Amino acid sequence: MELVTNSKKVESKRNQRKPLQKIKFSTFLKYLFVITLSLLMVIPFIWMLSSSFKAESEIFGIPIQWIPETFYWSNYVEVWTRVPFHLYYLNTLKITVITVILNVLTSSMAGYAFAKVRFPERDKLFFLYIATMMIPYQVMMIPQFMLMSELGLVNNHLSLILLGAFNPFGVFLFRQFFLSIPDELLEAARIDGLNEFGIYLKIILPLSKPAIASLVIFSFMHTWNDFLGPLIYLTSDHLYTIQLGIQHFITEYNTEYALLMGAAVSAIIPTIIVFFLAQDHFVKGIASSGIKG
Repeated sequence: MELVTNSKKVESKRNQRKPLQKIKFSTFLKYLFVITLSLLMVIPFIWMLSSSFKAESEIFGIPIQWIPETFYWSNYVEVWTRVPFHLYYLNTLKITVITVILNVLTSSMAGYAFAKVRFPERDKLFFLYIATMMIPYQVMMIPQFMLMSELGLVNNHLSLILLGAFNPFGVFLFRQFFLSIPDELLEAARIDGLNEFGIYLKIILPLSKPAIASLVIFSFMHTWNDFLGPLIYLTSDHLYTIQLGIQHFITEYNTEYALLMGAAVSAIIPTIIVFFLAQDHFVKGIASSGIKG
């Protein structure tokens, strides 16, 4: 009897180990897939960084030399001195910061109204507003330009700021986040005498850091990397953004890839900084934005 019970125990232990081994192997495959995909996404950036320190003749050498034998720091010096790159940087920073601030304010107020303020046809109006996300930018491009031209805002940073200050995606993001905030909390604030703006300012915004961080990252990256908007509305060189200023290294007969890569590396630094500063809140915001429909 003892031998039979011992054999049963051994078999049960083996059966318990098999699922654990399967789980470990499946987890290993998942991590392998994620790491491989991440490397495929990072390789272009590594090549860009490596190329920015190379001589022009070494960039397209085969096989690729990921670490240059000689680092040409002069590429970055030439990027910042040949053209007014610092001016392009300041212009882009000005447009981006103002646009992000306005975007957060308008989106959070509209999201609060659609989520917590009851008014006639609220849900239908929200649906119509969100439906504008399906309209391609190419359809709105000419009407928007005609409107800005009538307002006298062509060749002016204000045109880009006004067009970027309103974002249906931001409204959707905030509305979904605000739906997760209990209505009882707002009712208690109303009983204490707070009006709707006071509730929004003193209760809603302090609780909305994840949603704010998420929208800041999306809005910052979109505005900072925007090329088509500045190309349409800006004509003076002293108003150019980084994306337009980089064109100076691309001529009709030649492309200076070393300088181009140096300018590109300089351009992505702010987006990386913003993402790392807000990544914790960003993950929370994405996770909580779809709690309620």
